[in-house]
Amino acid sequence: RILQKQAPSDANHKTTGTTNMTQPQILIAPSLLNSDFAKLADTAAEMKRCKADWLHMDVMDGHFVPNLTIGAPIIESLRKHTDLYIDCHLMVTNPEKWVKDFAKAGASSLTFHIEAVENPAQLIKEIHDNGMHAAIAIKPNTSVEKIIPFLDSIEMVLVMTVEPGFGGQSFMEGMMPKVKQIRSLKPELNIQVDGGIDANTISKAAEAGATTFVAGSAIFKHPGKYESIIAQLRSTAEEKRSK
Repeated sequence: RILQKQAPSDANHKTTGTTNMTQPQILIAPSLLNSDFAKLADTAAEMKRCKADWLHMDVMDGHFVPNLTIGAPIIESLRKHTDLYIDCHLMVTNPEKWVKDFAKAGASSLTFHIEAVENPAQLIKEIHDNGMHAAIAIKPNTSVEKIIPFLDSIEMVLVMTVEPGFGGQSFMEGMMPKVKQIRSLKPELNIQVDGGIDANTISKAAEAGATTFVAGSAIFKHPGKYESIIAQLRSTAEEKRSK
């Protein structure tokens, strides 16, 4: 299974794609947590026009993290208006409860937190069995060693560069050794970073080996400039990775 830029129209084929195994492509994933929730369909269309690769959806339950956001019904509504890859980051307790709901809603991938599950292998299998890509997220205080046994079974690792739960936090450069460690272990794996990503910090993350970049405030605080910002983020990441 290889991560792809866009979700195909046939939900039964979500786990196929075209990314080069030895060199994961740079992907920009705007976080719609920072957008106007009343205009999600319009925002999704705008992000596609502005050449974003994925839509990153932050799902919070008010328990695993203190904030409360969206659930599968919102994903289902959004899917009717976009063919972009919908990347769902579950910051929830008992994420296994929601796999079927998100699959039915049209999610392209589910990212769960290693800190929130007792049987990661079983959850990964269930996500795959329901036609989605599987990814594991680690909080800043969680070591890479906790996810090493599962790296061969997943499509992506998310290294949180802020404490999960709220947008607009400052980038934690101290997480870059984790990115480097994962990249050295799995050169072909997609590594996502989320938190404080902007035109300055993306260079540090790309240099460390990250390939997918979640950006919220850096994009949505600048209406009218979305396309140029996404292009700048991509070019900066590609430049740093090529060095």
